[in-house]
Amino acid sequence: MRGRYVIAGLGHTAYGKLGLDTVTLNVQACAEALSDAGIDKGAVDALFVKTPTSNREILYGQKVAEGLGIQPRWGGAWDQGGAANITLIAWAMMAIESRQCEIALVSYADNPRSGSSAVYGRPRGNDALHGWFSTAAGYGMIQRRHMIEYGTPPEAFAAVAMAARRHGAANSKAQLRAAISFDDYLASPWVVEPLRRDDCCLVSDGAAAVVVMSAARARSLGIDHAVPILGIGEGQTSWELPARETLTSTEAVKAGRLAFEMAGLRPADVDVAQLYDCFTITPLMTLEDYGFCAKGEVAHFVADGRIEIGGELPINTSGGLLSETGMPGMQLILEAVRQVRGTANLQVQGASVSLVSNQGGTMHTHAAMLLGG
Repeated sequence: MRGRYVIAGLGHTAYGKLGLDTVTLNVQACAEALSDAGIDKGAVDALFVKTPTSNREILYGQKVAEGLGIQPRWGGAWDQGGAANITLIAWAMMAIESRQCEIALVSYADNPRSGSSAVYGRPRGNDALHGWFSTAAGYGMIQRRHMIEYGTPPEAFAAVAMAARRHGAANSKAQLRAAISFDDYLASPWVVEPLRRDDCCLVSDGAAAVVVMSAARARSLGIDHAVPILGIGEGQTSWELPARETLTSTEAVKAGRLAFEMAGLRPADVDVAQLYDCFTITPLMTLEDYGFCAKGEVAHFVADGRIEIGGELPINTSGGLLSETGMPGMQLILEAVRQVRGTANLQVQGASVSLVSNQGGTMHTHAAMLLGG
């Protein structure tokens, strides 16, 4: 399936505190994606949406379709946490492959900044009796274990935060536009030790959407900026953190292997990467698990500006979840497409292969995608 399907259109809303319901946000992002692809909504016969994390609703996909004024043959909502966006693109590809549809919209919206972000602070099963609350607590456990096993220093986590904030500062559409230094990072307060404030992603309202179709269909419609999907892969665990054999290996191992095998590529072939950065530990472990470096060597890999624009492997070039928007995952796909198109704000010169990671839960789910010109 390498290159047989493309992302033909992109759309997103503003990011931040917007005061809009999620259906409205989805409709705005989808309308922009359709406009970018140059097609009418009447051509869409599949709609795949991620359920809002902060406010789950029954028949949510149908509500978004009604808001758009379409009646797709295929449609519905899916949830794998932040990994769901790439998953839904995979579903769209498979639906087109089996001739169930021809043109699919994939969209995600949420509004925890205007509404409620309580879901991120919920108690975690029976372990809540011992004080385990919040998403941050789980990632704090993972980060601490990585530090214990491999001696990962503060400089490694700071490198991720500084890169995202530097890139976000140059993005006029980013929610947070303020670069930081290493001293700034060390001065940021603890959230759940060892996580500092600058290790943690934003809480954001917003939506983003893509149009997926076959490469042949894009050519027939004269869409000259469609970007081929070269490889895609997924992995997931069913276990909560206390039941896992290890906290320092993730489902990115499986997802990355599948995506690179489908694409016929290696990590060395990647020009730019958009790596899910809900917390700074996440892209560090993703780099290890994709094979960019060995376990325990990621601190050296990200040192000396290597992951910043102008470095060997720039990551999260529009700011990521740490700076552009905390809205999980779809915005990373948009930036990956822009890099291959050559239209990114901080463009990596000659970028022909762009890698995206999506990750959900507390390292529960992972999806990887490679895009290329």
